[in-house]
Amino acid sequence: MTYLNPVFHYGYEAFFERCQDVGIDGIIIPDLPFEEKEEVDVVAGNYGIDLISMIAPTSKERIRKIAKGAKGFLYVVSSMGVTGERTNITTDIDGMLKEIRSVSNVPAAVGFGIHTPDQAAEISRTAEGVIVGSAVIKLIAKYGAHAGGHLYTYVRRMKETVSHSQ
Repeated sequence: MTYLNPVFHYGYEAFFERCQDVGIDGIIIPDLPFEEKEEVDVVAGNYGIDLISMIAPTSKERIRKIAKGAKGFLYVVSSMGVTGERTNITTDIDGMLKEIRSVSNVPAAVGFGIHTPDQAAEISRTAEGVIVGSAVIKLIAKYGAHAGGHLYTYVRRMKETVSHSQ
């Protein structure tokens, strides 16, 4: 995941060639509007890199359009606002997933605010994937060079909870 400006300044061809060289097969560029993604998508595709589309709760009338053109997987944003942990996720995720599946077989992973095993288990009942970012970053920030064991325990708990909910 990165913003468009570093990719643009690196140069699309050089950037995606480097991605291919190091084994990256998908990229999320959250500030790249869907309607303006074509020039980046073409170059990324030349190097076998999927440009991952994001669908936000405000995308209601655009869900089908975005889902139809999706590659790799769809990043379904669970709630509005800045990234980080949420106590409750009140977005109609199931409705969004139903719309997506009506036009696409690309897996949908839900993220943005998910940080507890219970939240991950709930999301995994209907989505093909669960994305957790900020909670991992917080552990790294808290424990620094000693974060490894804490990360292992956290991810194991999340994975076990998700596995049991399916």
